[in-house]
Amino acid sequence: MLRRLESGFAVIGDVQFLPGYSVLLVDEPGVQRLSDLPKAKRLAFLSDMDQLGEAVERACRRLDPDFRRVNLEILGNTDPFLHAHVWPRFEWEPAELVGKPVWLYPHGRWSDERFRLGPQHDVLRAAISGELDRLRSTA
Repeated sequence: MLRRLESGFAVIGDVQFLPGYSVLLVDEPGVQRLSDLPKAKRLAFLSDMDQLGEAVERACRRLDPDFRRVNLEILGNTDPFLHAHVWPRFEWEPAELVGKPVWLYPHGRWSDERFRLGPQHDVLRAAISGELDRLRSTA
């Protein structure tokens, strides 16, 4: 876990073929969709998603000069609980994928041990957590 936010938990993804991939997990069991939340909690979740996205963007921009942008997604097609994906995107991505959805990456990228979250990501994890702290202190 990176940080506890107002509406849930910011975590770094277990796969890091795009370094900095993070997820916001809602903190209410049984919530499957954004629309399942009361309006105030829904807005808090969206605000937390924005905050995590900005933290990933700041950290990735600082650590990789080829950082391009962040993609934010609430899909819910596979896992039956509300969560938001934060995907950093980079210039070094394969040309045939750089402008496409992350989900089009080959299955091997998702399962390759080289991309599994591990101690090699500690600097990245600390950078994103630090950015979350800075954003929260100025809010």
